[in-house]
Amino acid sequence: MASFFWSVSHAIGDKGRVSGDSEAVGYTVGLLTWVLAGGVFVAVKLGINEMPPWTLCCWRVFLSALVLLPFVMSHHHEIVDFLRKRWPEALFIGAIGLGLTQGTMFTALSYTSAINTGIIFATTPIIAMVLAHFVIHERMNGWQALGSAIAFLGIVVIAVHGSLAKLLGLKLGLGDLLVVAGAMMFACYSVLLKRAKFELDRLPLLFVLLCAGALSTVPFYLWEVWNGEHGNLAFKGYMVLLYAAIPGGALMYLCYNWSIDILGPSRAGTLLYTQMIFTAIFAWLILGESIEWYHYVGAGLIIVGVVLVTWLAPKQVAAAAK
Repeated sequence: MASFFWSVSHAIGDKGRVSGDSEAVGYTVGLLTWVLAGGVFVAVKLGINEMPPWTLCCWRVFLSALVLLPFVMSHHHEIVDFLRKRWPEALFIGAIGLGLTQGTMFTALSYTSAINTGIIFATTPIIAMVLAHFVIHERMNGWQALGSAIAFLGIVVIAVHGSLAKLLGLKLGLGDLLVVAGAMMFACYSVLLKRAKFELDRLPLLFVLLCAGALSTVPFYLWEVWNGEHGNLAFKGYMVLLYAAIPGGALMYLCYNWSIDILGPSRAGTLLYTQMIFTAIFAWLILGESIEWYHYVGAGLIIVGVVLVTWLAPKQVAAAAK
């Protein structure tokens, strides 16, 4: 789920890159980011019978923001000035990216595996690139178009579990479709965030967007309370929330912010694709989910697509991302 911060870092660029730490430290904390992020889907799946998805989403985002509060207090005046000028945009964009997307993803885990969720959601940057081409007219060359098509094929292979009969009959799993919907929403969030060009440092901006995301999920949380969906809530559910909010939330964001400061957004962002590997490993070890042949095929296609999109980007776009 740290891909939410990936979009923040890429929208802002190298602003504030001042760290003198070694690249080894950058890659270490960068990989730690995706280890923690890979555990979120597995944790949510583990506690899905106790913790309703929108309740988990609401409290996860709120507690993450609360933990980050001491780190952004020095930016108090900048945040206040920013909100006076652009609070409607920040509320809308934060609601899409850190509220509705997460709630949809957590709901999807009631119907599909953590492995499917992690692999399919890893295509989000590619979907965002395609949308950016049409919405904000970012250049996309033929290799990137081919890479996007190959990655999409990988999604289809996983979503239909490698079954041609499922594909022809269009009997896709509800959970996989919800993950695709979540990836689409987050891609929209990424493009809108880039177009907005908010003039606020990465961490304070993340804090503001987290607050917006928490506010947007309150109605869904209250609906679950009204429907009495917390009858099974027990120790496991609270532990899942604790992990998702602190190690898999605030600590994850801080680690990624640190890796961005050392490596820059372009190199740190490419580590995002290891998240699906960590998710698959954790799901296999903790949940006992089997890794089927179509997971390997789909993940392989997605990796090929990502390589084409990332390494063969148009020169002016690649230079702007450095």
